[in-house]
Amino acid sequence: MATDAQPILLVEDNRDHAELIMRSFGEHRVPNKMIHISDGQQALDYLYRRGDYSDPRNSPRPRLVLLDLRLPKIDGLEVLKEIKTDEALRAIPIVILTTSGSERDVATAYAHHANSYVIKPVDFEQFTRLMSDLGYYWLGWNRCKAPPTGY
Repeated sequence: MATDAQPILLVEDNRDHAELIMRSFGEHRVPNKMIHISDGQQALDYLYRRGDYSDPRNSPRPRLVLLDLRLPKIDGLEVLKEIKTDEALRAIPIVILTTSGSERDVATAYAHHANSYVIKPVDFEQFTRLMSDLGYYWLGWNRCKAPPTGY
């Protein structure tokens, strides 16, 4: 898998889901640090390096964003839309990781240039397998465009 220092940004308001995701990635030896943020406003603050995240050493650009849809403050679809309309951020892969199987949510996510839309399985074993597969694909096999220098 990728051995770069770029973290994974997990934007998930459900603490149990976040813990399960982080634990699953850890058990599958994903070397990238995971940064957990619990609402859409914090996610944008992190990505735009505002407020508590203004120091780039404490808010490195993520290699991947795992984004839930139903978030407090700013909805996940709005976060996605803002990221994908910003030239400096749009190359970051965004995986929608949600419980919603709504065709409308799927269509809207792809209309706003989500890189993938994944529905969280309720079965624990399926969930951990999914996390392993996501890690291998997005951090090992998939090649991402490098961020611009000074980013």
